[in-house]
Amino acid sequence: MPTPHHPSIAVRRTLRKLGQDIRDARRRRGLPAEIVAERAFTSRPTLRRIEAGDHGVGIGIYAAVLQALGLLDGLGELADPGKDSVGLALASEQLPERVRLRRPRKVEESDDGR
Repeated sequence: MPTPHHPSIAVRRTLRKLGQDIRDARRRRGLPAEIVAERAFTSRPTLRRIEAGDHGVGIGIYAAVLQALGLLDGLGELADPGKDSVGLALASEQLPERVRLRRPRKVEESDDGR
């Protein structure tokens, strides 16, 4: 039996905000929950859980709801390497201070003159 996951306060707060943003996006589009749930191939209770920021709902269902609202592209950009300032800074720190060109090795002639 899997161990229950208890997310941190920061995770719960972020998911709650995401859920509120999803609910607001649905309302701005004038879409009833039933229609969005149908387009996301999920149920209204699951959509309600997403809009409440429930951490127990799989990310795939969150993605399906975002797609139903036309917001899926933003999800793919979340961990984009070009936007990872910490990762870029760490990579920059590991760059060598000096770079030297290697000289080509001399080819030694064999005994038979080739």
